[in-house]
Amino acid sequence: MGIVRREGKIIAFANILEGAKKEELSIDLMRYLPEAPHGVMEFLFLKLILLGKEEGYSWFNMGMAPLSGFEVRSLSPLWEKFGAFVFHHGERFYNFEGLRRFKEKFHPERQPRYLATEGGLDPLVVAIDIALLCGGGLGGVVRK
Repeated sequence: MGIVRREGKIIAFANILEGAKKEELSIDLMRYLPEAPHGVMEFLFLKLILLGKEEGYSWFNMGMAPLSGFEVRSLSPLWEKFGAFVFHHGERFYNFEGLRRFKEKFHPERQPRYLATEGGLDPLVVAIDIALLCGGGLGGVVRK
């Protein structure tokens, strides 16, 4: 865990995943308190990046930016349009755009990730599942 404390109180954290043979250091879950000072997550990321470099890691993986990168055109399939819609209008459920903007500050090297499904409604169901997972499940979405 990467932890930031202020006056002994934890105000931000991120869990750290270590890759085999020190190839990659990665962050997955990250959170901070609303009263944490502005820039606390940038501070935490930079400290972890520098720690990884000091310990000999080749890469620092900032994790994914869910549902970003859809290029919607008039002939795009319904599931792709839905994914783009959730990305641009789903702030009520999850901070999709904010997370992408935050990570862009570090000028990451992006690599696309793909999901393979059968045709029909399957891609739409997968996109809905991703949105629900990011939003904390149906209960988390409804409470928000």
